[in-house]
Amino acid sequence: MRLQEKISNSLTPRDSHMGMLLRVGELAPEITARAAEIEAARRLPPDLVDRLKSIGLFRMFVPRSHSGLELDLPAGLEVMKTLTRLDGSIGWLAIVAGVGGLFAAAARPELYQQIYQDGPDVAICGSSQPAGTAERVADGYRIRGRWPFASSCTHADWIGGFCIVTDGGKRVPGPQGKPLVRAVLLPAHDWEIEDTWHAAGLKGTGSHHITLRETSVPDIHVFDVDAAPRLSGPLYQALRQWLPLLHGTFSVGLAEGTVDDLLALAHTGRQQLYAAAPMRESEIFQYELGRISADLGAAQAFHEVQVASHWRRALSGTLNDPDLLVEGARSAAWLATTCVGIADACFALAGSSAVYDSSPLQRRLRDLHVGAQHAHAQQRQYVEVGRLALRRAAEQAC
Repeated sequence: MRLQEKISNSLTPRDSHMGMLLRVGELAPEITARAAEIEAARRLPPDLVDRLKSIGLFRMFVPRSHSGLELDLPAGLEVMKTLTRLDGSIGWLAIVAGVGGLFAAAARPELYQQIYQDGPDVAICGSSQPAGTAERVADGYRIRGRWPFASSCTHADWIGGFCIVTDGGKRVPGPQGKPLVRAVLLPAHDWEIEDTWHAAGLKGTGSHHITLRETSVPDIHVFDVDAAPRLSGPLYQALRQWLPLLHGTFSVGLAEGTVDDLLALAHTGRQQLYAAAPMRESEIFQYELGRISADLGAAQAFHEVQVASHWRRALSGTLNDPDLLVEGARSAAWLATTCVGIADACFALAGSSAVYDSSPLQRRLRDLHVGAQHAHAQQRQYVEVGRLALRRAAEQAC
């Protein structure tokens, strides 16, 4: 066992968590200084990937049995939020790193051992859209497809995609009459990456399309992410229940960073054209800042309550509940909308200086709007939230 892994295994989760936050703080000035470089490259520079790997980003949710940190979910989310507060693209990629570790936990044991055979610092990414097909054949599956939004694919070690299972060219039925969907996970070199990520925001995430062309895949590389947990511990009970919480973490962290940037601008003594006083002395500015602060505080509190509620359920072994998935979706949608509103208000308060590429406020604004377009944060999630509210009310009335 390598020295770094021995040290990792000797630390408690709290030690690991606090150590990661300390090292993120040390890296913060460099991240801020390189924001324009990250956007221009449309990916995370390899040396920064290595720095984040050394911090432990890719091993946060890997079990201690495989030399990972196995952080409690709230602790891992705090690390992700801290990175998001510094830079939206890096925060998004930190969330992908966490999801990758949880996603792999659903893989078959033989595949899991293969993924982590050389250590826990493995970058895993993919696309959750069922944009491929997995045709059953004698020795496994024949996979083909083209998947969008594969964030982190430019530095991934393993890449996954969701597929509709077919047999003889016909879709195999799954639960509730829907098509049967399975995940495929392969080494990154087996995938083709198409350079398609020219986007309005989150420019540095390298969220390109990925392709497989008639690829023969053994059974062990195809699995059901909703199957019974293969690993013990509260983190690994159910993947889908965690996903909305990670999106909420992104929204809140980026909103906090937006307010940080607005306050930094105000403290420069900036006075806008035709204004009677510098920004920080203006009652109009103070009023709007107070309203923004209230919105941010509400978002922070809501997110903390939702995370704590989910984690309690995980500790009690009752996380895999469809109602919790709806509750998480409710928080993700509300937080996305609220935090986009915070970014819009900060951008407007900053005045004309915010329109330049050099302003972090315009980047925060774009990143939050793009993040809010994700399926887990979309307003249509409120339909299921409303149905759940009606069902609970009817149950209470009985």
